[in-house]
Amino acid sequence: MTQGHYWFSRLKEGIAIRKKIQQIIWIICVCLCLPLFWGMGAKPPLVGGPAPAFTLNDLEGHPVSLVDYQGKVVLLTFWATWCEPCKKEMPEIQKAHEQHKDHGFVVLAVNFGEKPEKAKEFVNQMALTFPIILDRKVEVASRYGVVSLPVSFFIDPNGLIRERVFGGTLTAIGISEVLLGLQEKTR
Repeated sequence: MTQGHYWFSRLKEGIAIRKKIQQIIWIICVCLCLPLFWGMGAKPPLVGGPAPAFTLNDLEGHPVSLVDYQGKVVLLTFWATWCEPCKKEMPEIQKAHEQHKDHGFVVLAVNFGEKPEKAKEFVNQMALTFPIILDRKVEVASRYGVVSLPVSFFIDPNGLIRERVFGGTLTAIGISEVLLGLQEKTR
């Protein structure tokens, strides 16, 4: 074998080994990332269909179930402390909560996968008084098809989803309008 053939065959071996390593790295990355997205983007419940039942703990560790609020209009909102649109929306949700809490309206704010301490700090800074519940494993968010934040669902007194709102567009006035519309429909 000549010197040129030797180096050429070594070069081909090196390229083949590098391709194998790249394939192995790609497979490892896919295997590591797949569980992160498992269930994410699941088909969300349909507007007009039943809201998936759940029980999660609040910031004090007490269980909170959606079924406990049957007979009321529920604003179910998914949020996180790092979400800028959530930060913008929360004061608006708080205003609507204060205006309508004595009139058959409940806010359930589901924290998206964060530690209780982090959520509690955010709640204290924002002076939020509605129930904050923790979806540490993001299982409820997956059942609701949540893939971006914030996303909110208006659930009527019969447990049916009537509206889904994406992207931090909720205002106190908008919440009031939807609430009044839902209350009129169920009278």
